[in-house]
Amino acid sequence: MLAQDTVATENTIESAEDLSSIAFGFMASKSLFAGLHVDIFSVLADGPKSAEELAKATGIPINRIVILTTALASVGLLAIGDDRKIWNSPAAQNFLSKQSQYDFGDYLRHQIDQQMYPFLLQLNAVMKGDLSEDAIASYSHWMTDEEQASVYSESQHAGSLGPGKTLARKVDLSSADTLLDVGGGTGAMTISLCNEYENLHATIIDFPNVAEIGWRFISEANLVDRVRYIPGNAIEVQWPSNQSAILMSYLMSGVPGDDVEGLLQKAFDTLSPGGKLMIHDFMVEENRRGPALAALWQLQHMAFTPEARSLSVGWLTEAGKRKGFEVADVDNLIPAMTKLVVFEKPS
Repeated sequence: MLAQDTVATENTIESAEDLSSIAFGFMASKSLFAGLHVDIFSVLADGPKSAEELAKATGIPINRIVILTTALASVGLLAIGDDRKIWNSPAAQNFLSKQSQYDFGDYLRHQIDQQMYPFLLQLNAVMKGDLSEDAIASYSHWMTDEEQASVYSESQHAGSLGPGKTLARKVDLSSADTLLDVGGGTGAMTISLCNEYENLHATIIDFPNVAEIGWRFISEANLVDRVRYIPGNAIEVQWPSNQSAILMSYLMSGVPGDDVEGLLQKAFDTLSPGGKLMIHDFMVEENRRGPALAALWQLQHMAFTPEARSLSVGWLTEAGKRKGFEVADVDNLIPAMTKLVVFEKPS
């Protein structure tokens, strides 16, 4: 019993300092978002600058620049030399500057700061079950707002391009000719898969406001002859039959838990024999101890989908087997955050 207790508590915190780092962690994330909103990381992309130079380039008063850059340096996003020159950390240079091909700053600035962060203010009410009538209680509710759908969809597209390319490398769809992307948003992952597999034709199901935005990305990718949209709620609309492959990315963690097994059943019924179902989502370990980012994202989703369920690889694979699937692969997609489970429908 002692060994078991030791294992169960090995990742727990002990000091007041550790507790404070969690309690005040929102300040660090807000400093990151503020840096993105005034474009500090892009301004510093071409080399170190003084606080005065940054103030002039951004149009922000110097006292505010000094306080913000000090905060950003304290959490490792910037560096400050003995001469008080300021420059980007490697991560900021590679992922937060608009000059970088790997930039996903817009995803953080628009979706995470402007949408996901405020949703957490609903969390206390969600826990007690007393959300106000005008609160956002589901993706379906949220996506009826054209402006919010636009902000979410465009920033999510930027955040999904990299994972989409990773997915295309991890799953062999060379024998597939049709793909159904359920809740596929603006088609970032569909675009990656279609670029990798030239014989693939895809259908994306998502809310009408999202589909309208996504069509622009499909057009820009020159895939209008290979991709079509079905506008609607993926849980409610009819799916096209005899699909070679189905993708559900970030879908199951964002719908009410009672709908998850229904989605699995619809996928099984829709796939052709030998077809593949790819589920990419936030999934925690069976022991419920992490990974932290997956667990926190599940909490985030619960803040606006109170009936969401906590997904784990073990539960999902067993649920898939009950529907008749075979488990083909389980892998990380975004390290320490998301998993990829690939099912196959028996031939």
